[in-house]
Amino acid sequence: MAQVPAATRALRVLRFLAGQPEPVAVERIARELGIPRSTTYHLLQAMADEGFVVHLADDRRYGLGVAAFEVGSGYSRQAPLQRLARRPLASLVDRTGHSAHLAVPHGRDVLYVVEERAPGRPPLVTDVGVRLPSHLTASGRAILAHLPASQVRALYPDRAAFTDRTGLGPGSPTALRSVLSETRQRGYAIEDGEVTAGMASVAAAVLDHNEMPVAGVAITYPTAELDERQRERLSGAVVATAGTLTRRLRGR
Repeated sequence: MAQVPAATRALRVLRFLAGQPEPVAVERIARELGIPRSTTYHLLQAMADEGFVVHLADDRRYGLGVAAFEVGSGYSRQAPLQRLARRPLASLVDRTGHSAHLAVPHGRDVLYVVEERAPGRPPLVTDVGVRLPSHLTASGRAILAHLPASQVRALYPDRAAFTDRTGLGPGSPTALRSVLSETRQRGYAIEDGEVTAGMASVAAAVLDHNEMPVAGVAITYPTAELDERQRERLSGAVVATAGTLTRRLRGR
């Protein structure tokens, strides 16, 4: 029972950090939550040791760590999100004639939890249960583009954090920032040949009530099969489906 107050305070810290647009200083955490500063330091250190928060030493601030994303992803992987997604994804496949899937964040990867394969289309690497690097996939980029820059830096601090599949795609934090900036300006994410040669994908993020990304909706198609106008129509359908899921996730 002696551990209950500490556990409660740690959960309050997590909830507070999750609601902030960027990492915050320990003084503000202590002040906002009414926790003594020394106690706040001890809590944050313990949470950092377990990966739930990350200390950004240069900024003297704390933000959410990878373990916090894994907990959030664990919820997203369970039945509520998958059940909400199946009909909208099936409708998306019917409208476009291409296979669709839903992926959730899992550390630096995305984990595919729903796949709706279009009739006559070949199987893809994005089968249910498969994990792929977020920085290479359209779904992952759609998710990363909605995260605060400090959280992206925590996930991708240096070149060692980047993996490669086909020789294409960002391989450094600077290159990733450029890709994510383009994604935000465009309003959706794309990748072309960076996961599988000859195949391209377009994706949009599903957002929770805090405007944080919990999943990515994507369509994958043969690169040579669509012209620019067809790709634009496909992108619009994906964005609309992600919007539908966002509203349903918020109970609307």
